[in-house]
Amino acid sequence: MGAAGEHDDAAERGTVVTPSAELPPLGTEERAALSRIGERWREPRDPDELPVDPTLGRSGRPPRPTRFGRLVPIEMFTVEEPGELVATEPAHLPGSRAGRLLSRARRTLFGPPLSSASVLYERMRKLVALPVLSSDLLSSVAYGPEAMLGVLVLAGSAALGLSLPLAALLVVLMIAVGLSYRQTIPAYPHGAGSYIVAGDNLGRTPGLAAAAGLMLDYVLTVSVSVAAGVHAVTSALPGLTPLTVPLGVLVIAVLLAGNLRGVRTAGNLFVLPTYAFVVVLLALLVVGYARAAGRGFAPVAPPPVPAVEGLGLLLVLRAFSSGAVSMTGIEAVSNAVPAFRPTEWRNARTTLGWMVAMLVALFAGLVGLIHLDGLVPRPGETLLSQLGRVTFPTGPWYALLQATTALILLLAANTAFNDFPRLLFFMARDGHTPRRFLHMGDRLAFSNGLVALSVTAAVVYVAFGGHTERLIPLYAVGVFLAFTLSQAGMVVHWRRHRGPGWHRRLALNAVGATLSALVLLTAAVAKFSEGAWVVVVAVPLLVLLFRRIHRHYATLHRALALHPPAPSGPAGSAEREELPQEVRHLVVVPVARLNRASLRALAYAASLGQPTLAVHIAPEEVEADRFREQWQAWGDHLRLETIVSPYRAVIGPLAHYLEALHATRPELTLTVIVPEVVLRRRWHRPLHSRVEQRLRAALRALPGVVVTTVPVHVAE
Repeated sequence: MGAAGEHDDAAERGTVVTPSAELPPLGTEERAALSRIGERWREPRDPDELPVDPTLGRSGRPPRPTRFGRLVPIEMFTVEEPGELVATEPAHLPGSRAGRLLSRARRTLFGPPLSSASVLYERMRKLVALPVLSSDLLSSVAYGPEAMLGVLVLAGSAALGLSLPLAALLVVLMIAVGLSYRQTIPAYPHGAGSYIVAGDNLGRTPGLAAAAGLMLDYVLTVSVSVAAGVHAVTSALPGLTPLTVPLGVLVIAVLLAGNLRGVRTAGNLFVLPTYAFVVVLLALLVVGYARAAGRGFAPVAPPPVPAVEGLGLLLVLRAFSSGAVSMTGIEAVSNAVPAFRPTEWRNARTTLGWMVAMLVALFAGLVGLIHLDGLVPRPGETLLSQLGRVTFPTGPWYALLQATTALILLLAANTAFNDFPRLLFFMARDGHTPRRFLHMGDRLAFSNGLVALSVTAAVVYVAFGGHTERLIPLYAVGVFLAFTLSQAGMVVHWRRHRGPGWHRRLALNAVGATLSALVLLTAAVAKFSEGAWVVVVAVPLLVLLFRRIHRHYATLHRALALHPPAPSGPAGSAEREELPQEVRHLVVVPVARLNRASLRALAYAASLGQPTLAVHIAPEEVEADRFREQWQAWGDHLRLETIVSPYRAVIGPLAHYLEALHATRPELTLTVIVPEVVLRRRWHRPLHSRVEQRLRAALRALPGVVVTTVPVHVAE
């Protein structure tokens, strides 16, 4: 089976990201039901006899003479073909002055809106995708080695020698997982997130567990990356330490604004810092190893550090799982395959290969150089900062190292900003998260998902005070849960889709799944008391939440799905009537007093040609008699029902009266027409009771009741 055509079923499942995902097509059964309903539909009037031409274009304002000549009208709509209008950009501007000012401010901050047809051009080429998607993975080498050594040093200076074999094991793990994901990309060329792979091959619950782990990972990616970046800044400028929390929140806000401008714009913003970080780190390694070669690669003895814990298997496992956070972000490319330019899967696989090679070189090089220079973790300064001071004792290189490190750590969160909204998109498409996450903003970015990630990450960052060491223990469990389920899902995939070389591919994914599972168990057990219990508890709770959301959407779909019309027979509930000839109306008009607004509502109701009933709520008998006299003076054109409410309530008695009407004749559709005074100034609204809104809220739960308003505009 060829790579490009190995997984055509993925495309059939609709994994391609498109603005039309909010409006999924009808299924085969619903289309057939729609046709049968249409055959029985009888229009009450000729549909071609409309009082206006709906295909007319609309201009913003007529031309008028100015010193520059005559203005051309702004066309709000253009006619592409008969029966189809296309709204132009000016049609999206709000009508109010305040709305237009807000719209201009948004465009200044985030850029002008992009048409749906531009979604292809918003994709990334490899040289842009590499820094955008690898910033999380590559930046983790700034704190991953330190997290591993920070655990080993608890057993004293002598235990630091274990960093080299542990680093070797981690390199093997990086290569195995990287190769496994390289196989996943062509197998799922339309986006191979752990959620999709695990769900397709292992079932819904494992897929949701992988999604929960990834969501926690993305939130922690933002929190940890920002915390580490701010720590890099405060290491070089200790005076900024008291501003750790405000600086982190500000960075998250800037990242949100950058990503709301769209994928391509955000990618262009983050290209230079990532490449600069890689270049500076490579220069650090070259100079550092050249200095070590000058002394025959003899390691410098680390300063004596007393042991506070015994060197045992549990401590070694904790160190290994802490170092494994250097792999977070390795799955980013497989999640974001649709964000690449064609051919998507091929460009994504090439980019992932570059990322893994760079990760291995930087991680192994840094651990080896730290060992040769005899450095140990210490509070107040990162290991990378210490290494920079030793390697670049003079010149601007240390400052450049710290600047690029801080930049890439702060921008590493951008990987999560790319993948978290896309994960929510796929989950919302399947009904496991709110459908608002299907919506693409005016810059073709998943705005709702971006805002949700930013708010959640900011809350976590503030709750932990911006301390990297407090956040790291929560990090590995979620991401390696997703790794394990994804790779296990690929093992099942190769067993089902047996093509050329499937045995080799299955074995490679099995190795990745096994190693990821070992890290997952190690992190969950060794770091349980340090905070990993939060993730262990949160994952099943999130899975339960996703299933409840799916249950709600399934119930909603069953209620709204099209079914063939039932044979003619006794009238049923008005909620089930889908043919105009089967709808039986009763129009009800609540009237408080006879004025221009109520008379307009009564005239509108009578014009519908349906049985109409007026209802008046009176606080006492005297007022009821007075209103009936006024009604007779008007002409008694419609049936009037007067209800005396001795406790002066209006909404309650009216709602219960309508409910009683509906219970008496459930086949009737009650159309309640309420006059509404429309006010131009917002500050006038508190001066009115807004009865129509309160009545609509009271009747919302009652089936077969329609509440509509007849507006009367007050010019003031």
